[in-house]
Amino acid sequence: MPVGHSGVGLAGDQFDARSIEHLVAPEIGPGSQFKSFDKVLDVPSNYYTSFSRWNQLSVFKTSREYADLKSLVRQSLEPDKLELFIDLVEHDEGYPLYQAVSATKMALSSTEEAEFRFSPLGRAGEKTVKRAEFESWIADDLARIEGALDEVLTTTNTAPGSIDKVFLTGGTSFVPAVRKIFTDRFDASRIETGGELVSIAHGLALIGERDDIAQWVA
Repeated sequence: MPVGHSGVGLAGDQFDARSIEHLVAPEIGPGSQFKSFDKVLDVPSNYYTSFSRWNQLSVFKTSREYADLKSLVRQSLEPDKLELFIDLVEHDEGYPLYQAVSATKMALSSTEEAEFRFSPLGRAGEKTVKRAEFESWIADDLARIEGALDEVLTTTNTAPGSIDKVFLTGGTSFVPAVRKIFTDRFDASRIETGGELVSIAHGLALIGERDDIAQWVA
């Protein structure tokens, strides 16, 4: 029976969004400006909200905001950036972009630096990323994960040394900075590895077979 729980709504797509914020966003116009009569105004940041989640781009493509964005190109002080952004949306490049970012993230789990390659960005789509850079981008997210771990240990009055096994699951658990949160608190021999990509589904299936399933629902 579980004695406590805690958590944060973070997964690999959040880390990917952080990477896009630093690798791609500077090339497509956030923070740029446009002229409106005799005023110079910032391009609204809400145009880029959907870009941080590739599955929202198809909705954004049919929105009034997207139509407004396209109308700003002629007034923009950096029209090339807005045109590139529009081109990515028009050609449904959101998912391929996230695949490219995710590939870089995965490579950084085993090497100190990796290449980011995404040809629709042209030369801007060829960058070398260091693991230390990536970890600085996700620092706030790592702090939230660490806080959730500390919370469940504190609220259940559980000492790290009293825990027999720690199971890390999901692709995010391969990120070295995530693993370090746990190896800093628990002896490495207590951390179980293997089946990270399927263990959650397997565990839920086993819980679903139990007669006392209500006790496993938080």
